[in-house]
Amino acid sequence: MELTKLLKQELLAKCEELGITRYASKNKSQLIELINSKQTTQTIEEDNSKKEIQNTQAYNFIEVCAGGGGLSSGLIKAGFTPILLNDNNSDCCKTLKHNHPHANVVCESMDKIDYTQYVNKVDLLTGGVPCQSFSQAGLRKGLDDPRGDLMMKFIEILILIKPKLFMIENVKGLATHDNGKTIEKVLETLNANRLYNISYKCLDASKYDVPQKRERIFIVGVLKTIIHTFNFPNESQRKKVLKDVLYNVPYSNGAKYNEDKIRLFKMIPQGGCWINLPTNLQKEYLGNSYNSGGGKRGILYRLSMEKPSLTLLCTPSQKQTERCHPLEDRPLTLREYARIQTFDDSYEFIGTLNSQYKQIGNAVPVELAKYMGEALLKLL
Repeated sequence: MELTKLLKQELLAKCEELGITRYASKNKSQLIELINSKQTTQTIEEDNSKKEIQNTQAYNFIEVCAGGGGLSSGLIKAGFTPILLNDNNSDCCKTLKHNHPHANVVCESMDKIDYTQYVNKVDLLTGGVPCQSFSQAGLRKGLDDPRGDLMMKFIEILILIKPKLFMIENVKGLATHDNGKTIEKVLETLNANRLYNISYKCLDASKYDVPQKRERIFIVGVLKTIIHTFNFPNESQRKKVLKDVLYNVPYSNGAKYNEDKIRLFKMIPQGGCWINLPTNLQKEYLGNSYNSGGGKRGILYRLSMEKPSLTLLCTPSQKQTERCHPLEDRPLTLREYARIQTFDDSYEFIGTLNSQYKQIGNAVPVELAKYMGEALLKLL
């Protein structure tokens, strides 16, 4: 609208509409100047508002095989918003729904979901695809194991929805399985359509604000249309140890030791294990494995307040992988497990005692996931 063509009465009405004050005594040219000034100010404010909205835009992600929610919690803390969280374990899904009530949680096998609505609409596709078959602590069957086939299902979803980024978290053993041939096959299949720049790295959680030595491989893919290069996060300046987290821990249930095991642990100092026992008790406890060689340092191991925890597993009390509390003669409780995995105290797990230990022990440490999430956001 050209203001010079308006009558003075129309300009006065325009001033009132725009909320301009002290205009009644102004002449026509002065009214036009007031209106132009006001409209310019409004345009600047609108532009700034749009920029603010753009800068605070929530980038989305889909996570399959989400488990108890360590990876998703870290990504949310980094600034991502979940549009789909998936797992086929009912307890995991209950935990996810309980802690992320506004998220779309789908409880079924990842290959049963219709992903067509997400094609070209997803910023990040991620998942800790189950792969116990690759684990150094398991049978290492690789992609021939049915659980290894879930990796292929993930790749099918990736090819369909074409997210801007993808990230797979996997066990350290993936890098060495079958002399490296397995990960070569995975990377080749992930990039069958040549759309992504892919990199991978084994990260130790203890170097990323997690009081636990836990090594995992992260495979990251970035659409080639994105001009930035992905850089894995820098390590934290200070390594956290158990005394940084095992204080004022909320009460929770936990596994128990029998009297015989309690008696043995009373003889073992922080950071010690079965080798701190008298020789006769070593032989009695280890039996035939006493002469089998190997370190076996996970047996009757007591954690130390001055060190990060060893890797937390699905149960806190297995003969070969003991994780005794540093100061007390008992296994770690559920909340202590969760503290070491850097979950917030407010994050609650649903299920039996064993189910909750498994959910926490299988999780990606929240702070490590946050570090990865922040590194990924720099690309968007």
